[in-house]
Amino acid sequence: QLQLVESGGGLVQPGGSLRLSCAASGETLEHYTMGWFRQAPGEEREGVSSISRSYDITNYADSVKGRFTISRDNAKNTVYLQMNSLKPEDTGIYYCAATYARAREYTSLTRINYDFWGQGTQVTVSS
Repeated sequence: QLQLVESGGGLVQPGGSLRLSCAASGETLEHYTMGWFRQAPGEEREGVSSISRSYDITNYADSVKGRFTISRDNAKNTVYLQMNSLKPEDTGIYYCAATYARAREYTSLTRINYDFWGQGTQVTVSS
């Protein structure tokens, strides 16, 4: 059974940066499309970014394009989310998610398409 553990969250000032990590265990990530989601208080969980199992095809929510970068290191069984130029509206709990992908280029920002989830890491952007 695939297990995901996020880390790297914290408190950062507006304009600052954070790098989130998602470490997998139990299975190798090479067959999985990976995604990052976030949930602000009182809001629905929304897709932030996704990366395909092969070819490193990426997908971003409009709100983070140009500021966030998703990457993966299959040798380390880890996925990353580099977040730059952070804004207060980026505040929330960030979740890593995985879905077994038959198509090598498949990405998705839709929550229901994912089968495995981490416990989340808090990101707070505030001065």
